Amino acid sequence: MPQQIQTRIPFLLSIIAVVVFATLSILNKELQRYYSLSLSSHRAMDDDIISIVKRIIPPLTSKKHKGQDGRIGIIGGCQDYTGAPYFAAISALKVGADLSHVFCTKDAAAVIKSYSPELIVHPVLDSPNAVEEIEKWLPRLHSLVVGPGLGREDFLLKTAKEVIERSKAREIPIVIDADGLWLITQQPSVIQGYQKGILTPNFMEFTRLFEALHHKPVNSRDQPHSVMQLSGTLGNLTMVLKGEQDLITDGSKVYSCSVEGSGRRCGGQGDLLSGSLGVLAHWAYSASAAGVIRSVNPSVVAAFGACSLTRQCNSQAFQQHGRATTTSDMIQEIGPAFRKLFES
Repeated sequence: MPQQIQTRIPFLLSIIAVVVFATLSILNKELQRYYSLSLSSHRAMDDDIISIVKRIIPPLTSKKHKGQDGRIGIIGGCQDYTGAPYFAAISALKVGADLSHVFCTKDAAAVIKSYSPELIVHPVLDSPNAVEEIEKWLPRLHSLVVGPGLGREDFLLKTAKEVIERSKAREIPIVIDADGLWLITQQPSVIQGYQKGILTPNFMEFTRLFEALHHKPVNSRDQPHSVMQLSGTLGNLTMVLKGEQDLITDGSKVYSCSVEGSGRRCGGQGDLLSGSLGVLAHWAYSASAAGVIRSVNPSVVAAFGACSLTRQCNSQAFQQHGRATTTSDMIQEIGPAFRKLFES
């Protein structure tokens, strides 16, 4: 190799390195810009979406009849898990639903009834004709929450699957949480492509579902991209990834709900979220049908409202109880938190 060329190689390599570094820097900035646009800034977008949530809330008037503002069904509750369906059902009532039904196993029914006389409890989930018993009520329900306290017994999961299928045929909004998400991980087709379906996984549930569908590990460093991917794979279902900031997407844009909560993470908070989401989903789709909201996915609006409310309840309960905060304390804050967020 000529001496002149040899002396220029280090110089050429340094030029190449500079070009590569500059290119990578530009790409990184563009990616950051893309995700900063996709992960909408909470300063502006929180207020924008909350203003839409306010528009879907039905006014309180004496001209309405019982049941008009929401008849919500909870599919879940077994011998080992009675608290979760209660939390979801009572939260739905306190948000503003008129009636809250719990479809649970026989051995869970008496326990759940003892928590509150306000819930309508159906001990049919483990009966041989469970699907038919539940289907009788579907024409009366405005939305369904599947999973709180459901358990993972094959028979119960099979019943839940069939109830989801029959609810889809009636175009009922369906919120799937907890053990309902375990069912979807095993059989994604149960909810795939159903636009009125809303999934509410925590990070562990999200990871299982993502890896089951994509056959690769989830990128925990880029959660906005991962949650959009999973939503798209499931047919642009609305997805709520609960975490430090709740990420909400229908595959087209990621919204970050960053209403201040607290560092307290007690069991049951997700049930408060799913129960309140059941009510807000009914209100959002009713408002959309009436032309009150346009050009926005009702499921996303409902999800953002439920996430905001849950986080606000957490914050207010923590201010009073600190480390001793439980979900029961948070439920007592639903009324004040609702007024602060949506009626002020």
